[in-house]
Amino acid sequence: METANLIEAAVFCTYHEIEYSFISSLEEHGLVHLILVNEQRFIPNDQLQQLEKMIRLYQDLDVNIAGIEVVVNVLQRMEELQQQNLNLKNRLRLYEQC
Repeated sequence: METANLIEAAVFCTYHEIEYSFISSLEEHGLVHLILVNEQRFIPNDQLQQLEKMIRLYQDLDVNIAGIEVVVNVLQRMEELQQQNLNLKNRLRLYEQC
């Protein structure tokens, strides 16, 4: 498998000065998906921004894994509701034009 769009988890941990066990715990809770290539774990590029947010919650605000899980779920739900709201506004706009 090509690793062009992947970041090696160990390198990521070194760069962010975090233990690999933190990334492993996030994976166990389903908050991040690691890809195994040649017995090395990699993080997809599309997950980096979300993962860095989780690291800031953990390091800067001292939020534990369970708390991070709650925050991530609430933020995802908010994004869904915002998208639904936008869709409804667009439908209403179309209805008003008729």
